Amino acid sequence: MDQQPLLQETLEMILGSDHVYFQPPSNVQMEYPAIVYAIDFASSQFADNNPYRRMWRYQVTYIDRKPLSEVPDKIATLPMCLFKRFFAAENLNHYVFDLYF
Repeated sequence: MDQQPLLQETLEMILGSDHVYFQPPSNVQMEYPAIVYAIDFASSQFADNNPYRRMWRYQVTYIDRKPLSEVPDKIATLPMCLFKRFFAAENLNHYVFDLYF
């Protein structure tokens, strides 16, 4: 998980602001546009029955009031990133990605 600070920095650079939140508690007042991300899964590779490599998967969600933005395209170009789904809720547009980082 030592890659999380690097992922934070990468997402802030893509968004162009510090409205990037890692596993935020429910009492955090977010400002939009924003990126919210959380650990979702870990993929392990084994040798001799012992794990020797683990990749963390993050669920990364870009949230914006505007329905169209270049930010989802920038997130989608990250290595090992897959677009998962789009949904709208409470007048906010959500782009959800799976990202191994």
